[in-house]
Amino acid sequence: MEKLIYLDNGATSFPKPEEVYTFMDTFYRNFGVNPGRSGYDMCMEAGEVVEETRKMLADFFNGGTDPNRLCFSYNSTDALNLIIFGLLGKGDHAISTTLEHNSVLRPLYHLSQDEGVEVDYVGFNNKGFIDPDDIKKKFKKNTKLVIVNHASNVIGTVQPIKEIGKYCREQGIIFAIDASQSAGKIPIDMQEMKIDIVAFTGHKSLLGPTGIGGLYVRDGVEIKHTRAGGTGVRSAVRTHLFEYPYRLEYGTLNTVGVAGLRAGVKWVLEKGMENLHHHEMKLTAMLREGLRNEEGITLYCQEDLDNHISVFLFNVDGMEALNTGTLLDVDYNIACRTGLHCAPLVHEGIGTIPIHGAVRFGVGPFNTEEHIEEAIAAVKEIRDMQQKKAK
Repeated sequence: MEKLIYLDNGATSFPKPEEVYTFMDTFYRNFGVNPGRSGYDMCMEAGEVVEETRKMLADFFNGGTDPNRLCFSYNSTDALNLIIFGLLGKGDHAISTTLEHNSVLRPLYHLSQDEGVEVDYVGFNNKGFIDPDDIKKKFKKNTKLVIVNHASNVIGTVQPIKEIGKYCREQGIIFAIDASQSAGKIPIDMQEMKIDIVAFTGHKSLLGPTGIGGLYVRDGVEIKHTRAGGTGVRSAVRTHLFEYPYRLEYGTLNTVGVAGLRAGVKWVLEKGMENLHHHEMKLTAMLREGLRNEEGITLYCQEDLDNHISVFLFNVDGMEALNTGTLLDVDYNIACRTGLHCAPLVHEGIGTIPIHGAVRFGVGPFNTEEHIEEAIAAVKEIRDMQQKKAK
């Protein structure tokens, strides 16, 4: 483990800042009770951490003045399911993109098959970007939702959210973004970008633990609850509560996860999101410069790194991505992600479906130049072995 070069930060950030581990341990040992269920001191202290985290995240996304509209979930997939199933029904039309993760694609597919929801998908260009005008052209009278992956988990491109949001707001169409990869890397200003709903996860660039995420719902936008259960308040009411955050929160929260998320966001703010992103993109640029002119290595959507996050996709020509990843792991102790990355339409778009996907390096805040140099050398050696074998 001490020698591991971890380049799978696109899946989950690792390691976490020491402050995250420390705060989670301290919180759970001292206040690991059920917040909002009783009035004793430990319960109130736990509740304060939850509410402070709510407010911190509401401010982080500049969502509005009501932190109660920041609702916690298990992760971004859970949040996206709450959004999609809570907004769409028979006769509605939704627009999305071929850059989406299965956390969006699959709910939309099920609604199209089971509930008669009409769905259109907008493709990306050869550099990996959506044209906002292509989304505008898909608008219909019954368009209820536009949902877009802010930053691709496969090719790292950051979409023109502000322009898309402007078009949606002009037509009164709800605009939601999947910020799984972008939250904690690049600024998200819901008011400036005209975003109605943000879905996020805690375990990636917000540097919290797994099992915690959420969504912020702009004032004036209402999502129907699709679950029901305990909230800890107004227990005599037979129906699930309609006010936020209870409308979209069910049962006991992952309080230790919220505590870890609070510590992660606090660390990001203290270090400076711009500084962290600059560091990661500097290392990503090293990867590109080290590999882009190498014969036998193919890069995808890496012509330049403007409007990108630190996700780097490649293949060694003639090799299955899985085999490349196995060699990186076993022979070089480099952790990465291979395959289709839960985003099959992206791989259709870049032509990697027939070769079962590609290899993804995800650079994080704790990676170093030495890590990148070793990764470049490893990929070149694997390429050399493949070319020798092919002869």
